[in-house]
Amino acid sequence: MQNPDRLPPRDLPRRRSGRHRNPLSFDSWIGTPTLVLAVPGVSGDVDGIGAQMVDLLRSYRPEVTIRTGCIEGSDNRLTDALTDLEPVAEHPLRGVVVPLVTAPHPATNQAIGEAIESTGADVRVTDGLGPHPMLAEVLHLRLAEAGFVRADRMRLISVVAPSTTMTDGVIVGAVGGPEAVSAAGVTAVLLAARLGITVLPADLEDDTSLEQVRRQIADAGCVRPVIAPSIVGPEFDAERLKALAERYEARYSAPLGASSTLAKIAALRYAEVLNSVGVEAPATADELPSPVGSRHRPES
Repeated sequence: MQNPDRLPPRDLPRRRSGRHRNPLSFDSWIGTPTLVLAVPGVSGDVDGIGAQMVDLLRSYRPEVTIRTGCIEGSDNRLTDALTDLEPVAEHPLRGVVVPLVTAPHPATNQAIGEAIESTGADVRVTDGLGPHPMLAEVLHLRLAEAGFVRADRMRLISVVAPSTTMTDGVIVGAVGGPEAVSAAGVTAVLLAARLGITVLPADLEDDTSLEQVRRQIADAGCVRPVIAPSIVGPEFDAERLKALAERYEARYSAPLGASSTLAKIAALRYAEVLNSVGVEAPATADELPSPVGSRHRPES
């Protein structure tokens, strides 16, 4: 018997041939550009969440070389991940950089630009992982893991039980300025539709924004607010998040972290760039491996 308080598992992509195949499943070909995850943190973040994301991404793009590089610190720098991706005549594109952020993040974007300029790498930079409809699902899961909401999906009814542990209002925290708050607003709308409660976005780095949203959510009748950071994790210090929750008399859930959903979004960002420049092409006859088996014996 299935547990109704568990979100249904998301199926991994299955390779299919023909015109209706999965957009994440492409034919492997010689010269596939490297996928570089730009982690907004120091080397410890690369070894942690970066490594987890690489493992998850291999389920969607097993044929692609995947690297990680941090934009801060002295070890595992993004420049190291881009060093050998200089332009080559027979390759239309050497790499694709995917920022591991859920919204526009000026500091990360600037660091990526500087790393590309200093290394001369032939790469394209994608948008971040958000805004994207699937982020609301991950945020819902993090809230459920903390015991603030139920994990089952709603259908135009509230899934919040009358309990002192369940929240009656959520502040979706963003990092990166007004554009990040705008992106978090998309997630907030979708999350509100899932939960049937008041959900508003706010800038975790702007006290004025937080105070205003805290008043709005209180005016809506919320007495048990929760701050749900719509961030991967390294963008904002955990101790600072805890201090904000105490200041505004709210609880908080964990950041999104590494998940198969975020890995799928990263794989889609990679595919979007390759398709836009015409790199994602089927293999030629010379590049395909020779058939094996008794029906395909070489001619004598």
